[in-house]
Amino acid sequence: MNQSVIIIALYLLSMLAISAWGPRLKGLDDFHLAGRNMRTILLIGTFCATIVGASSTIGMAGLGFGSGLPGAWWMLSGTIGLMVLSLFLAEKVRSRGIYTLPELVGSFYGQRVRTAASLLIAVSWVGVIAVQISAAGKVLSAVFGGSGTLFMIACSLVFILYTAHGGQSSVIRTDLVQFLVIIAGMTVLFFAALDQQGAGPILSSSFPTSAQMGGWDVLSMIIVVGSAYLVGPDMYSRLLSATSPKQARISAIFAAIILIPLAFIITSLGVFCRSIYPSVHPEEAIVSLMTGLLSPGLAGLVAAALLAAFMSSADTSLMTITSIITFDIYKKARPDAGAAHLMKISRMAVVLIGCCALLLAISLPGIIKTLLIAYTVFTSGLLLPTVAGFYKERLGLTSGGALCALVGGGVTAIFLGQSFPLMGMTVSGVLLLAVSCMERRYWKVKGEGKMPVMQMKSL
Repeated sequence: MNQSVIIIALYLLSMLAISAWGPRLKGLDDFHLAGRNMRTILLIGTFCATIVGASSTIGMAGLGFGSGLPGAWWMLSGTIGLMVLSLFLAEKVRSRGIYTLPELVGSFYGQRVRTAASLLIAVSWVGVIAVQISAAGKVLSAVFGGSGTLFMIACSLVFILYTAHGGQSSVIRTDLVQFLVIIAGMTVLFFAALDQQGAGPILSSSFPTSAQMGGWDVLSMIIVVGSAYLVGPDMYSRLLSATSPKQARISAIFAAIILIPLAFIITSLGVFCRSIYPSVHPEEAIVSLMTGLLSPGLAGLVAAALLAAFMSSADTSLMTITSIITFDIYKKARPDAGAAHLMKISRMAVVLIGCCALLLAISLPGIIKTLLIAYTVFTSGLLLPTVAGFYKERLGLTSGGALCALVGGGVTAIFLGQSFPLMGMTVSGVLLLAVSCMERRYWKVKGEGKMPVMQMKSL
């Protein structure tokens, strides 16, 4: 185990060193969007590293353990959402020169909807960060023994420190390295399991569905998880960091393509584990293979790969919420705040959000269950108003309709999302169109066909 400890320690120190080495921050654009000047290779790396988090490693291997190869639909759903985003919306998003997803929504529907979107994203994405922290604690505790809480604190301290220091620039630089570590670790573990069991367990697993994961389950996952990437604030922060709209689109396309084979490699680990260790908990599949099949040195590499997956998703989500709090909430409440003051607020927000996520991580249920709840609430409220916003004039959408859709869809998902994952999205769509129609008719009757100036500005 000494080799594993050394590898993990070197990995964590390397992340701090990479974040410290970089251009000096000159302003808010540098801190929040890396100066909007990230090269394609860095953007591809950070897209991939952001997507490959706890759910796409520990959670997806657990799905592979329980459902076979169809468990890959978790990440494949994300790649579908990312591909749609890259082909149809990426250039439109980047060309607007905004800072956050709520700012984009606000440009469609006005300040009320921008504020509501900010709160919905902030609450949902704290849960996403907490999942990564919780997974890190579980993995390190399983490998080294001891308290998972202490490991959670240690990992949280590392990514909070480098995010607060260098902002988005540090996050994107470390993400590229972390994605390379993820690929190395997952590949090593895959071939070790393949050598142990042969290809039989994989060849005997059905795809695209299985007895445990039917067509409706797959469709629901594609819609809910894919939508989280189609309108994901973390995905938009990457697009907004690109040098140009074209570069934003190309980077997202290549990231989606790269992740497809990785989805099957990670899911296969769960399939192998079920064959070798059928009695373990599904979400312990990767850890069981790592500790049972690998030498201490290689086990340390895989543990570092898992930490890379967790931390690269956590730091992006942390920066995403920080930007939203800074620009969509604090700056709107304090419009006279200068750049230096907003920089201090941003760094304070990084630390505060990270600590809140750490506290939440201590009491989390399963990884996939937690993220499905967060994604369902988020997408139910925000998906349709965001996508439809690009065509609001053609559809005749109003600020009131968007606000009702956002709140109604999110609240429905909170109470019914676990039993009926698409119900919130349905309610959101109905409210968006129905309330917009009623609002247009009301102002047509009252204003002789013309809506008030403030209402027209929100359209």
